[in-house]
Amino acid sequence: MANSFFSTFTPAEIAKISSAGTRVTLPEGWAPISERTGADKAYIILSGSVSVRQHGEEIAQLGPGDIMGEAAIVNHSLRTASVVALSPLELIHFTAEDLNRLAVELPSFGEALEQVAQERFAADRAKHRPSQTS
Repeated sequence: MANSFFSTFTPAEIAKISSAGTRVTLPEGWAPISERTGADKAYIILSGSVSVRQHGEEIAQLGPGDIMGEAAIVNHSLRTASVVALSPLELIHFTAEDLNRLAVELPSFGEALEQVAQERFAADRAKHRPSQTS
């Protein structure tokens, strides 16, 4: 994604989104999300950066304003990647219930959440689709 998840919202919407979660800090090297686990939380990065890894291989890096962990919640699936802090992190932690409530209270959030989750789900499926040879 060229723009961060937060870039589509007004300052008032960002304030509402921020207040719906809990601020947390995590040290470098910490893995707040692990591949093949249940979808019970998501985060928006306020500061720091993370490595998104599938089977130990980095597939992306995310930074301030990006959301992580939402795709498995939206798609009702297990996590398809692990996320490891490349630096100390300041995050907003959301439970699945927080995300669902916020999506109802703030429709623009729900639409953006769905869009990001679908883009990531489609990219993951395309990556694992068997190649066809002719």
